[in-house]
Amino acid sequence: MQRDGKYIYCIIASDYDVNLGPIGVGGRGDLVSTIGFDGLCMVVSDHPISRFVVNPENMLAHQKVIEATMKEFKSVLPIRFGTIAATPDEIRNLLNRRYSEFMELLRQFENKVELNVRGNWKNLGNIYKEIDQENTELHNIKSELEKIDDKEIRNQKIIDAGNLVKLALVEKKKAETELILDAFKRSVFEYKLNKTSGEGMFMNTAFLVNSGREVEFDHIMADLGTRYEDRSDFIYTSQLPIFNFIDLKIFPEKWEL
Repeated sequence: MQRDGKYIYCIIASDYDVNLGPIGVGGRGDLVSTIGFDGLCMVVSDHPISRFVVNPENMLAHQKVIEATMKEFKSVLPIRFGTIAATPDEIRNLLNRRYSEFMELLRQFENKVELNVRGNWKNLGNIYKEIDQENTELHNIKSELEKIDDKEIRNQKIIDAGNLVKLALVEKKKAETELILDAFKRSVFEYKLNKTSGEGMFMNTAFLVNSGREVEFDHIMADLGTRYEDRSDFIYTSQLPIFNFIDLKIFPEKWEL
């Protein structure tokens, strides 16, 4: 028979037991509750210790539990997906050993939420035209190609031109992102640049914001949408757990940030 451990979602400060209902990871309908030490708690549910499945359903369930916790508490420290403790006592011991650190982190991130913004160019062909017009070296290579008959040299020039375009696209993404970031800098505590996917996405940024300033953020997004209406589309995801700004991992008998 497989033994259950305690799957961990996040850390909160609470003097009372929390019951979030049967929404635990794993699809068994496990109850999500808390295990605490002196007002410092981990939000947990039962889960087999030796059988954890990494799939989109479990990842979404993990996030949904943290989001449900955020509705009740002003400060929530998310734990890395897939973390399971063996026993409740192990959790209490870990909380005891680093009690002051976690309490300080809870104070530091109180009333903070993560907002994500992704920017995509509407017409990538226009972006490549801009690169062609702006890059003198690329323009020179293209001019040389018309005069080269040697196939090997010509192919190398084409490769060189392709590499220049790739580099120029990366630089254009950086420059465009900086322009967008400038609109947010007075309204956020911190931001983190994440990897973009595909040629058309130029920006993928997480912002750490006071939970009372979402309306201000909304206004900035609306202004950007109008300003870049013919050039870019923005995807705006609000009120997320602060995954990009804290990464708590549990190892056997040790906590590590």
